[in-house]
Amino acid sequence: MNIVDLIINDREKVSLDDVFLAKNNRHELMQLLQEHNYLEELHQYGLPVNNKILLYGSSGCGKTMTAKAIASALGKNILILNLSNIICSKIGETSQNIKMVFEKAAREKAVLFLDEFDQIAKARGNDDKDVGEMRRLVNTLIQLIDYYPEDALLICATNHLEIIDTAIIRRFQLRIGFSMPTAQILDNYYDQLLARFPQHLQNIARQYNISFAEAKDLTFTLVKNKLIKTLAEKHQMEKHE
Repeated sequence: MNIVDLIINDREKVSLDDVFLAKNNRHELMQLLQEHNYLEELHQYGLPVNNKILLYGSSGCGKTMTAKAIASALGKNILILNLSNIICSKIGETSQNIKMVFEKAAREKAVLFLDEFDQIAKARGNDDKDVGEMRRLVNTLIQLIDYYPEDALLICATNHLEIIDTAIIRRFQLRIGFSMPTAQILDNYYDQLLARFPQHLQNIARQYNISFAEAKDLTFTLVKNKLIKTLAEKHQMEKHE
């Protein structure tokens, strides 16, 4: 299969207002958006534009949604690639695959979102197998990042920042951490999720110390259970009339 066939060209529109972000994270992302809105003017003064963002931290806490929201805010297509899908037994083939993906995103001036980034960006020397090949892969990746054009964006996500090569980490102008939401933030998120449903479906048992993704799955499961029970009871009553 051609590597390009594994890229998801995601059309979902996500607003940054729908993403729960820490105050400092939101400030940094708004600055990023403004830079790209005034890209040509900044270039006239010889100022660089940030376009390489590393999202790291707990799973299910908004990294993918944030990448989609950035693309939506800038009116750019987002190309999503889960790197666990393209790791080849021959590291040289993986390098070539990665290069093709970068070239496609650059041509389209798109947002390239690489999930599970640690799959290809491990610190050189930390892998017992094929250390030389892994070094070459990381070196290739560094070159691709260095020459990625400013009118496109590179967003990478990882749950394991600690194993990524420090030389690669340094190349990201923005490094944004995601942590598990507090009880108050989760309550706000539950309120937002439930607002679309009638009042009688909103009374559900809320759980805490979980991620946004887990809270969303839980909410929709409980709402569906309530709705199905309500519909079943209504159907039974109609049968007996």
